[in-house]
Amino acid sequence: MNPNTIREFATSYQKSRILLSGFELDLFTNIEEAGTTNHQLASQLGLNEHASERLMNALVSLGFLEKQDQLFFNTRDSFTFLSKKSPEFLGGLMHSNHLWKTWSNLTQVVKTGNAANPSEINARGEDWLFPFINAMHDRAKKMAPQQLANIDLSGINSVLDIGGGSGAYSMEFVTKKPEIEATVFDLPNVIPITKKFMAQEGFTDKIKTYTGDYITNELPAGFDLIFLSAIIHSNSLEVNQDLIKKCFTALNSPGKIIIQDWIMNNDRTQPTFGAIFAVNMLVGTEAGDCFTEQEVTEMLRSAGFDNISRIEFETGISQITAQKI
Repeated sequence: MNPNTIREFATSYQKSRILLSGFELDLFTNIEEAGTTNHQLASQLGLNEHASERLMNALVSLGFLEKQDQLFFNTRDSFTFLSKKSPEFLGGLMHSNHLWKTWSNLTQVVKTGNAANPSEINARGEDWLFPFINAMHDRAKKMAPQQLANIDLSGINSVLDIGGGSGAYSMEFVTKKPEIEATVFDLPNVIPITKKFMAQEGFTDKIKTYTGDYITNELPAGFDLIFLSAIIHSNSLEVNQDLIKKCFTALNSPGKIIIQDWIMNNDRTQPTFGAIFAVNMLVGTEAGDCFTEQEVTEMLRSAGFDNISRIEFETGISQITAQKI
């Protein structure tokens, strides 16, 4: 590492902010196939003409747009992933824009220990919630086939997907074993979004939903497998302990629980993305964190689980599986 690499690292946010502002302003959707001038775009979107041209010139320089004379064009990739006219539009990127606002408060968060956005998910509006679920869906849909590939579903006839969001993992369970009965458990303002994604993916009649809050409500019972992906990092150790006890009660015997999350080494420095994500939880939640294997194991044993094992994927995400005997 040298002064130049440090400076480059410190200013890398600038490229991110240019892209996110272009995305937030919906520039890519409003650039026509035949090209659009800065004057046309600024007038259409109500932007300052001088400022919008500087932003679009930077997007050209970064490879997200092309420019010929006074006309701006999408690249093939920017149209495919950044324009709402494309079926492959990455709508979940708006969640990154929301994260920008909380991460900007990191210094103050470290001084005070108070999250920049402490409100519960169920209290956040649709403008925040849908991009969040969309972002989770985009990621889960790509990762689920690999992450669920080695899960033994023999003897598993029902699965409860806690905090299942879009239902992407439930969809993959049903794809792997069509006769399995999958149920997504999530908050009252999430389940309507879940149903939209299930309709979009063709799973409306194949997956059930259950509305509730795992912190304040008991879980529905009678399941062979309970799946918690990207759930425990949102909660304190105490909330997770209580949740895992509820999972034990809700499972048939024998039944399995699978916790999929960033699982840290004992000094909490690896995996790197987990260490970064722990900071994301610091700025965005009251008590969320990334927990160590020892902590998760102790929570499972305390709830009554046995036969605990762990696998780690190349991404750094881990699955910890345990059984109710």
